[in-house]
Amino acid sequence: MNFVFAPHPLAHLPITGSDLRFPVRRIFCVGRNYADHAREMGALEQAEGREPPFFFSKPGDALVGGAGEVAVRYPLATQNLHHEIEWVVALGGGGEHIPVAEASALIYGYTVGLDLTRRDIQARAKEKGHPWDMSKGFDQSAVAGAITPATACGHPAQGRIWLEVNGESRQQGDLADMMWKVPEIIANLSTLVRLEAGDLIYTGTPAGVGPVHRGDVLVAGVDGIASLRARIV
Repeated sequence: MNFVFAPHPLAHLPITGSDLRFPVRRIFCVGRNYADHAREMGALEQAEGREPPFFFSKPGDALVGGAGEVAVRYPLATQNLHHEIEWVVALGGGGEHIPVAEASALIYGYTVGLDLTRRDIQARAKEKGHPWDMSKGFDQSAVAGAITPATACGHPAQGRIWLEVNGESRQQGDLADMMWKVPEIIANLSTLVRLEAGDLIYTGTPAGVGPVHRGDVLVAGVDGIASLRARIV
C-alpha cells in the first residue's frame, strides 16, 4: 500500500518484564470518578451519589511515556496546566455491550498515568457551554508508565494511588474509593463504543489536582502495580 506521506508512528508503551511493546489504539478517560475530586471541582451532586459515568477521549498520539524519566513539553495556549494522577487500564480484548462479569478477562494489564489538563481553557469552555476537548486532548496530554500484565499483578480492587511534585505530596487516594469500578467502567463504555485490544482507559483522579510548571518533577505510582517519573520541560 502506498501513501502520500509516511504514516505517523504507532503509539506504544513498554511492558514490565518483557521486550514486547503494547500498541495503543485509543485513549478513553472517566470524569470525576472519586467523590473527593468531584467535590473539589464543584460537582456536589455527583460527589454525593453515583450518577452514570461520563467519558472523554484523548488522541492515541497524545500519549508519551515509558520506563525511566519522561520529558513532557509544557503545552501551547495555557497558563494553568494541571496534573491528575490516574490508574490506567490496558485492554487486551474488546467488544460491545460487555457484561460486567466478563470485563476483567479483557484486561491485559495496568499502569499509572497523568491526565494533564489545560485548566484555564477548560474553565472558559465550561462557562460558555462549549466542548472542552482542547483542554484535555492536546499534545503529550496523556502520560503513562510501563504496563504491568494482569498475570503478574492480578486485578486489584484497592491500593494506594499517589503523586508527588518536586518531592511534595500533592495527591493521595485509594483505588477502593473509585465510584465506578474497572469492570463497571468497561461495561458502561462498551455500550457507547466498540472497545478493542490496545485501548487505554484512564479511570479518574483523586482530590488534590493542581498546577505544574516548567522544570517540575512529578513522581507517581499505584502501589504494587506501576510507577512513573516525569519532568515538565
